[in-house]
Amino acid sequence: MNENKACDRDCLSGIVCKVENCIYNKSGCKCTAEEIKVGPAHACCSSDTVCSTFKPSKH
Repeated sequence: MNENKACDRDCLSGIVCKVENCIYNKSGCKCTAEEIKVGPAHACCSSDTVCSTFKPSKH
């Protein structure tokens, strides 16, 4: 199976992620997590937010 084709199906549409060392960012894909969680609730600007779904890859 072409790995890029599988990745296209599994990526969350409209999500751009440039974190190369996250287990959910596969083969240059955007995001393959089932869902993403962004927080914290008290954020005042975009630089205050983080993706709490992030898990580092084991490379």
